[in-house]
Amino acid sequence: MARTDAQVTLTQMAARTNYSKSHLCNVELGKRPATLDLVLAYERVLGDSVNRRGALALAATVVASSAVAELVQHGFAAAIGPRRDVDEWVARAEAYGQDYMSLGAAQVQARLAADLVVLQQELDSPHLWGVAARLMTVHGKTLPGNDGGRGAIRSYEMAAVAADRSGDLATRVWVRGRAALALAYEGAHLPVAARLAEQAVALSDRPTLGRLNALAAQAHVAACRGETGTGLARLDDARRVFDTAGSSEQISDFAVPQWRFHTFESMLLSRLGHPGAVAAQDAADRTRPDTLPRFATHIELHRGLMMASAGDAAGGLGYARRALDRLPPERHSLSLRLMLAEVERAAGAVL
Repeated sequence: MARTDAQVTLTQMAARTNYSKSHLCNVELGKRPATLDLVLAYERVLGDSVNRRGALALAATVVASSAVAELVQHGFAAAIGPRRDVDEWVARAEAYGQDYMSLGAAQVQARLAADLVVLQQELDSPHLWGVAARLMTVHGKTLPGNDGGRGAIRSYEMAAVAADRSGDLATRVWVRGRAALALAYEGAHLPVAARLAEQAVALSDRPTLGRLNALAAQAHVAACRGETGTGLARLDDARRVFDTAGSSEQISDFAVPQWRFHTFESMLLSRLGHPGAVAAQDAADRTRPDTLPRFATHIELHRGLMMASAGDAAGGLGYARRALDRLPPERHSLSLRLMLAEVERAAGAVL
């Protein structure tokens, strides 16, 4: 079959698609039907190793016929169906903002990618370019990262171009600030994060969510580079913007409520080994909605990082690994995997 022909093991496929190994095994053995999301996840992983015909052969031989039909029907429906108006696309974007927070990345990525394919055919107004820019930013955050983050960066760069075409200043700032924070929070691609954050801050000094994200990104970039004073100063700047622009909405990637700001703060202070990290962690747990277990795991990994950095390498690493193991694999994200890697590096430095 396509996976074995591409010399990708089941373990590797599980890691790259964010599905459990046992689930993939059952699907390949025909014991469970494959969903559309899983078809697209296989095609995304195997695309570098096999041509599209090979991926379609996988769909034909492994995937339930209903899922194959869904793939075909989606493409035709986009071409012959009625166009969505701007309000429908805005509502769809808001729904993705909520889905990203409450579902796993793998559960969102395929649906979002399919909608972006449709939306790109309908970009006939500045408002729709703005919607596309926000969706492209969320899309970048759902990618698995097995390409070293190149796909996510391409999504963020295209989102910035789309935002510029919208002509909406708030969107231009938000896209760059959110993309910068996504990278900096993960400690990944710091030059790109720094560039995007600098652009966002330079575009406008108004206290908006975009500027808040950009300042938080600058704080994390500084912390990752060992610039403690600068990191704390940028965090104070971000906190002042939050006092004005913080969100009342609790569950959306397009919002920064109190619990989410505390999460940004917790990661930064944990990186720096700052004593204020414990208070930030407790505040995040106290204010976060109970329906967001993935973000509860973020805080647990921050605690593991603090323990490892303070000298308890084995304890911190074990704490972090157990925390991630308690979260169902389909809820895992690239951010969580990169945080665990950071805990492992901190533990290795102590040992």
